[in-house]
Amino acid sequence: MKKYGILTLLACIVAVLAVAGAGCTGTTTEPDYVVGIDGAYPPFSYIDKDGNAQGFDVDSMKWIAEKKGIEVTFMAVDWDAIIPTLQAGKIDMVYAGMSITPERLEKVNFSNPYWSINQDVVAREDSNVTLDDVLAGKAIIGVQRGCTAAIWIEENLVETGKMSKDNLRYYPDTPAAVSDLEIGRIDAVMYDDVSIQDIIAGKPLKTIGSVETQEQEQFGVAIRKEDTALLEFMNEGIAELQADPYWEELKEKHNLK
Repeated sequence: MKKYGILTLLACIVAVLAVAGAGCTGTTTEPDYVVGIDGAYPPFSYIDKDGNAQGFDVDSMKWIAEKKGIEVTFMAVDWDAIIPTLQAGKIDMVYAGMSITPERLEKVNFSNPYWSINQDVVAREDSNVTLDDVLAGKAIIGVQRGCTAAIWIEENLVETGKMSKDNLRYYPDTPAAVSDLEIGRIDAVMYDDVSIQDIIAGKPLKTIGSVETQEQEQFGVAIRKEDTALLEFMNEGIAELQADPYWEELKEKHNLK
């Protein structure tokens, strides 16, 4: 009787787990995905004053989710931690204006590109700092930690000896760098063109030039290497979005050209 009781108990446990599993996968037709975003990257992704995710990429993902019959939630993650967060399985993708770079491709896969950018450099309106000064390493420049502006300056200015590493200041996000620029703690800020123009709107700041990286710098959705089905799914969703009139409406809504 004792042996029979143990076997019966094990059978019951297996049955319960089977039912629980069926409840999670068998009866759910709409999978949930957690989309990682930068919480301070207008107009592509940001968290508004009410704590809601907004932006061009957020609206794009919402459209894809509705058309493809899935549910999504958005999670703001510090930019320099967002790929490790993806690799750890805490989010399912990064859809937040992430540039496709060789270094990132070693860690994750990317969807087909959906946007191209250059890097703008901004300074105070009363500043005499020029783009030549920045490129010669003569200015103190602020960047968001882990972004492509930071990578470009590190590779092209610091590592080549044109700029002292002390002249490169890192920030958790670009609005923080812009705040320090306004009060004179740094001389310039370099960041993605569309977003930096949004951030400095209405502030006593000006664009002093651009670094032409558009041919190399394109945005894609980052996805774990093993999630090949999700990569194909997102490529299909992005293609469908770009073929729909809503794509042009989105660009107009978020002042993108």
